[in-house]
Order: sequence, then structure tokens, then C-alpha cells
Amino acid sequence: MHERIKASQLAVHAQDGGCQTLENRMMGNTRRKETTMESRRSFISKVAGGAAAMATAAAPGTAATPPRRPNILWICTDQQRWDTIHALGNEHIRTPNLDALVETGVTFTHAYCQSPICTPSRASFLTGMYPSTVHACMNGNERWDEAAPLITKTLADAGYDCGLSGKLHLSTAQAHEPEIRPKADGYRRFWFSHSPGQGIGQGNQYTDWLESEGHDYKALKQKYGYLPAPLHQSTWCADRAIDFIREERSGSWLFSLNCFDPHPPFDPPQEYVDRFDVAALPGPLFREADLEAQHRLREINFQTKPTHPKQFNGRLHQAKYWAQIELIDENVGRILRALEETGQRDDTLIIFTSDHGDMVGDHGLRAKGCRFYDGLVRVPLIISWPERFRQGLRSEALVELTDITPTLLDVAGLPIPETILGKSLLPILTGAADPRSHREFVRSAFYRTLSRGPQSYATMIRTRRHKLVNYHGHGLGELFDMENDPGEFDNLWDDPQHAEVRFELMTRNFDALTFAVDIGPRRIGRY
Repeated sequence: MHERIKASQLAVHAQDGGCQTLENRMMGNTRRKETTMESRRSFISKVAGGAAAMATAAAPGTAATPPRRPNILWICTDQQRWDTIHALGNEHIRTPNLDALVETGVTFTHAYCQSPICTPSRASFLTGMYPSTVHACMNGNERWDEAAPLITKTLADAGYDCGLSGKLHLSTAQAHEPEIRPKADGYRRFWFSHSPGQGIGQGNQYTDWLESEGHDYKALKQKYGYLPAPLHQSTWCADRAIDFIREERSGSWLFSLNCFDPHPPFDPPQEYVDRFDVAALPGPLFREADLEAQHRLREINFQTKPTHPKQFNGRLHQAKYWAQIELIDENVGRILRALEETGQRDDTLIIFTSDHGDMVGDHGLRAKGCRFYDGLVRVPLIISWPERFRQGLRSEALVELTDITPTLLDVAGLPIPETILGKSLLPILTGAADPRSHREFVRSAFYRTLSRGPQSYATMIRTRRHKLVNYHGHGLGELFDMENDPGEFDNLWDDPQHAEVRFELMTRNFDALTFAVDIGPRRIGRY
């Protein structure tokens, strides 16, 4: 039931990466529009060429059918960090189906989310704007503020048939069960299940399905300590995607698969954990000095207290986390086979990403909170459409998840509003732009995002060379040299030799915050 593509079939073609070019915001906006327009013209000309061929072949007096926009399969896991895919360097994990997407697509190895927490991050990549711009900075918010249209609604209005399985999480899924959906999210099919065991009998369609199959979630969890793979929420989400893919329709579709894993509590089926030689795993990134470094940030919000990995068996913790991802990978393989079996793979653009990461014991921290280490804010981003996009390309350009929405608008031939702050990836995907360069820097933020603990505010800016974090109101911060210290152990915030770098990055961060302010309704008069 859960077959996987053989590893021998996965020949991944790596490409050289490099440093970013510099651009200020105003010149950057001009150049990005010129590059994007050039890429769009090239992309649209290919589609138009197909239309012309169809018109030539059409019978006299008949109108040629315009080419279809691609289907879009958008897989977004929950809390999956960047270093969890075999083909991208993790030799301990088995992800043959994600490896296949790497082989047939473009992988952005330096993709950053705009918040290390669920709701703000999802708000950003579903709108192409920053969480602060669309009033979605917190988990547990009363409602979606309707401050910007979701890309799914825009595509639905353009004729896409949209479906979802799993979570949406643009507003509280705890105070309201189920979550109150936006007024217009574009989804015709909405198979909701925020987390596997939450909201049982109150809108959790996954546990409703379990019950219809003669199973009780709590009884299974009590018996095994986990849900068997065929009954797992990740499998159910994939089943619903396959159902949607197999529906008869004449137009293009978009499906959002938003499973809960690999989010804690790290309870995969035991046989997936047993695949790992736990003693041979590398364990978390950790130095003894990490405990003191985290003690310095003790007034800054985080879900767990800093702990030596020996105290929670860091290698086993890592194995359980990776085991959940192996189960996800198997379900990705099932969906890919469904696309092949229905003859839709060539017409389907696939996105694989995650809303944010998890510390998994790095620096003595587990879960998430107000920190910006790569384990939390750097995520997978693979975009595969072999019929139109480059294959086997690994781009080391700095990209944000805000870039997904304008990319999809570009692909669909729809206008990109000036209010969108993301930058289309289409030029890189089609080979029209240098894959080593996209953004001068990326940003992420935490604004009172979690309800428990200190109500912290912090912002991050990361260039190719450095990462700066400002914990606002505390006089504290972090500055890391990402070339010489990729593990982010040596904080240069107070180093006099890096004072100029610190000042420059703080200035640029302040500029970026200002440019992202929501300035209100559009201006229609001089005064």
C-alpha cells in the first residue's frame, strides 16, 4: 500500500550556487519587474506557440481551444525543517519520492519562512505579504482579518477547482472547533483536520472517517501509542488528495495537502522508528555553551526550556522526527502514482514546502518559539513541473515563502498586484534568470505570536553572509556569520569588530519593516 520509488531511479543533478548580487529596494523593484516580465513573455510565448499549433491543426471555421493552465498540487507539511531530505544531504533519512521531486524540479536550498510559527507563516505564503501587513501575527487569533485575498481564492476566481485536506490555520483552531474559515478561501472541497486528535466529533473529518471505518482514535492511540500507517492522518490527507485528483473535470485544479506531521508529539508508527540505527544518528547540533547562551535569552518566549540532549535522548528524538517524514514521503509517492495513472503528471505543477521548522534539540531547544536558527526558519521548497521548468536544478538564492503567491500568479498568467511583497520565482524556474540570485536578504518576525509565556517581539534579517536577530525591548540580539559558522554557535552581537555589520543590518532591517507597513486603502485624490 505504501510502495516507494526505488532509490536507483533517482539521479539528482546538482547545480553550482553562489553569492547574491546587491540591490537596493527601489532599483530592485524595477529590475525584478523587468526580469519577471521578460520571463513571463518567454513563458507565455511557449504556451502561445502551443495554441498556435492547435489553431493550425483545427478544422477550418472552428476555434482552437486555449491551452490549460497547469494543475497545482501544493504539499505543505507542518514544522519540517530544511535538512530532512535524502537527496539534499541527509544520508540518514529515506525520502525517495521527495528525491524524485528534487530530480524533476527546482530546489531552493535557502528558502525562509516569514515567521517560525504556524498562522503568521501560512498567512504570508497564502497572500504573498508579510504577517504584519495582513494583520496575522499571532497563533490563536479570533478570525482571519480579510486584509488580503488568498491565492486560492484568486485562482478559484480564475477558474481553478480548489480542494484542501488537513489544516488551514489562518485563525484559532482551539477556541473554535473547527476553525472558522475565511469569508472566501476558494476551496470547493474542504476536508478539515487541524491535528489528528483534536476536535473529535466537532468537525475533525479525519476522526469522522476513522469512526466510519470502525475505529476509535483514542482507543488506537492508547493501544499502540501511535496510529498505524494506513489509519494515520498523513495517509488520510493523501487519500483525500488522490480522491480529488481522480475527480472528473474539464478545467485546472489546485489541491492543498496540509498534513499535521512532522509536528510534535513525534509519535510515528513504531516500525518507522525501528528503521533507524539510533546510536548512529548525528543527534542535535549542540555545544555545552548553548545552555548559557539560551539562559541569556530566558526572558524571550520559547515552548521548551534549554536542556542537554542527553536528558531527552536527542538521537531518539531525531529518529522519531525523521520517521514521521518518511511516512509523509511514502504518501507523496502514492499521490505521484495517482497523477501518473490518471495521465495528469505532465500537466501538474507540484510544490513541496513547510510552514516552518523545529529545533529538534539543536542548541538544547525543542519545538518552536521566538528564535530564528535555520532549524526553525529555513524550510524545504521544491517546485516541479517537468514540462515547463528546469529539472534537477538546486538554486542557492535567498528566497522567501512570500514568493510562492506571485509565482503562481505568474504561472497562471494573472496580474501581480503592487501590494504583494513576494517576488516571483518564475524567471529562475524557466531558466530566464541566474539561479544564484533572487533576493539581497530575507526576513522573518515574531510579534507576540504565542499565547503562553513572555509576549516577545523579534525580527530577523539574513543576507548571504550574515544573520541578525533583534529581540526588541530587551537590548539583546544575535549576529551570526553564516559562512564561517553555519551551525550558529558564535554570537557576534557584542563583538566590536562586527559593530559596523550589526549597524548596517539593523538599518536595513528597519527599512524593510517600514516598506512593509500596511498604509491603508488606496489613494484616490491629492488630499
